[in-house]
Amino acid sequence: MPIKFQYNKTSLTELGKQLKVRQKALPTLKNKESALRMSVLAAKKDSERLARELEEAMENYDYLSALWNEFEPGLIRITDVDLQTVKVAGVKCPQLGEVHYELKPFNAFVKPAWYADGVRILQELTRLGLESEVFEQKRRILDFQRKKTTQKVNLYEKVQIPGYQEAIRKIKRYMEDEENLSKASSKIVKSRHAAEEEEGAL
Repeated sequence: MPIKFQYNKTSLTELGKQLKVRQKALPTLKNKESALRMSVLAAKKDSERLARELEEAMENYDYLSALWNEFEPGLIRITDVDLQTVKVAGVKCPQLGEVHYELKPFNAFVKPAWYADGVRILQELTRLGLESEVFEQKRRILDFQRKKTTQKVNLYEKVQIPGYQEAIRKIKRYMEDEENLSKASSKIVKSRHAAEEEEGAL
């Protein structure tokens, strides 16, 4: 979008202000973009690490797969998940807090001895799965904000700042030309008056 301006001092002052605002904001935006880029990479690594941990944990408990048939479905369930909001490079992101479980009462004397371990294993696996999901969501949010910040940096750096500088140059050149024309015309008028006075004296 071309920058609209008029060839006068008011427009020149306004363009100067707009240019200063963008020049001042650009380093901050670049720092934010860099911080977001690093945060996206960190969130991606965490998400992948947790997904691997979940896979490894499931493989580690693979030997129990035959026993899970004895496990009572619905013995444990998630009732609530506490999600907090944290700021990462000025962007609000989710962070997993506490996971609340509801455990149905069971008779430890009647049920198999490994039931308590089974409950702990399920809690560990669900926690890893939830944490991996939260980090993936965090990565998506940060990546979206990084793209927006990159667009703004490019807009300022490649379009608006050069555009404002060019507009200011055009106005200054126009005003200088106007001033030179005004001086030249006043010189012509003076020399005409002088010539007329000389003729009148003769």
